[in-house]
Formats: sequence, C-alpha cells, structure tokens
Amino acid sequence: MGSAAWWWSQGRSAAPQVEVVLLDGQRLNTAQYRGQVLLVNFWATTCSVCVAEMPQIVALHEKFKSRGYQTLAVAMQYDPPVYVSDFAQDRRLPFGVAMDNTGLVARSFGDVAATPTTFLINRRGQIVQRYLGAPDFVALDALIARLLADT
Repeated sequence: MGSAAWWWSQGRSAAPQVEVVLLDGQRLNTAQYRGQVLLVNFWATTCSVCVAEMPQIVALHEKFKSRGYQTLAVAMQYDPPVYVSDFAQDRRLPFGVAMDNTGLVARSFGDVAATPTTFLINRRGQIVQRYLGAPDFVALDALIARLLADT
C-alpha cells in the first residue's frame, strides 16, 4: 500500500479555523486545538484504506494523548451519518469524530476530495505535513514525537 506525503515548500501554512460538530453534538473550532499537536484525518466508512488505517490512528492517539496530542476524524460529506456513528461506536474511537455535512471542512483544508487525507498540525496551528493515502506510521510516530518535544 503506497502513500504520498506532501510537504509545503514555501514554509508552513496556517491550518484553517473551522467549526466542526462532533457526533455527540459538541461544537468546536479547530482553533481550540492551538497549543496541541493535532492530526486531522478525512475519511469515509466506504474507504477500505481508511478503515484499515484507523487502528493505527487510534494507537497513535492513545500513545501521545497525555503529552498534548489530539486527533480529529472528519467523515466526508457523502458518508451517511448513521454509518459514521455506528463505525465510531463499534470501534470505540477515543477521539473526536465529526460529520462534514456541508463539505465546508474539506473545502477549508484545500478542497479535500480523496480519502484518506491526513493533516498534521503543530502547536502553533501550522500544517506541518499532508498525507494523501495511508501515511508511513513509523515516520508519523517519530514526527509527532518531535513536534511534541518542540515547545
């Protein structure tokens, strides 16, 4: 399974500040994660790569959550909410899961259309890396550790 990681060569860009609604109804803005390292994963229940990578995303979350690391899984606009809710419940996802009902979140992150697409954001709210497809989780683990050590 291949993956592509794109680095911003013109310096780091600011992550968009966009409101999301979590499955539990809680509203939050991505700006609330400032001061933490944040992984934003755009996914769909119909995406086999997304489903296959989710246990590794959970493992990263569990490993780093006590050190200022957060995960936000954003389900694509076309994904039926009941499928997303069932998936999150069945797998006991330990992080925020949002429905992008209008597509605004995906558009705000640069018109995300393919899943999975994952963004890693540093404590200063800058996008450090964008992955299209499943990331190399060993390298991602190391990058998260470095970002968490950077104060």
